[in-house]
Amino acid sequence: MRVLIIEDERPAATRMKQLIVKYLPQADIYGHLDSISSAVKWLQNEPTPDLIFCDIELADGQSFEIFEQVEIKSPIIFTTAYDQFAIKAFKLNSIDYLLKPIDPEELEQAILKFKNQQFQPQLDLGQIQQLLKPQGVHYKSRFMVKIGEKIQSIPTDEVSYFFSAERTTFMQTNEVGKRYILDYTLDQIEEMLEPTNFFRLNRKYIASFKSIDQVLSYSNSRLKIKLKNSEDNDILISREKVAKFKEWLDD
Repeated sequence: MRVLIIEDERPAATRMKQLIVKYLPQADIYGHLDSISSAVKWLQNEPTPDLIFCDIELADGQSFEIFEQVEIKSPIIFTTAYDQFAIKAFKLNSIDYLLKPIDPEELEQAILKFKNQQFQPQLDLGQIQQLLKPQGVHYKSRFMVKIGEKIQSIPTDEVSYFFSAERTTFMQTNEVGKRYILDYTLDQIEEMLEPTNFFRLNRKYIASFKSIDQVLSYSNSRLKIKLKNSEDNDILISREKVAKFKEWLDD
């Protein structure tokens, strides 16, 4: 059995492989492929996989673009960070999904569906994309933080950037030295923020537009970013994200 993983976050792909091996020990696992372009190239040149695990949001766009360029007859299990309401809509269309972070029991159930041939491989991509469009999305306007014994509310427009370090998520405000620990992952925070105001630079940083101090060209067509109130001089944007970042700056 050939299983393909399309996922742009390496830790998520590694975790997925570990779980697939547990529930499909006979599978030959290919990937991870981390972009639309790499997935299209693979699918055009390799034998059809028996099953595809596919993230929706990739480094260079939504994975639906893959299926617009290549005819896919394989059953697909999507992984997504979208909320439960959008996910329920997927179920109505008989398309399975896994909500990040991946729950092993949900993965096992999805694989059981595959084994029982309950998938419908013919996808109505237009309908799926419409379901994924935010309906009356409410973006977070403030974050609650704990300072000693006190609880304080920090308006989102006072946030310079969010970053992760040593498995902890921090929020840095526009005021020098003011940073707070949050009980969210960066993936969760990314979904809470107005995308015109914040951009996911890489796996460690989400920055506000106002926090961008300098944008410098770097090797291999990447960009190096200097943020206000940050001493980190190695904040890089991958070449896959460069075009999207420039578009965001020019929005």
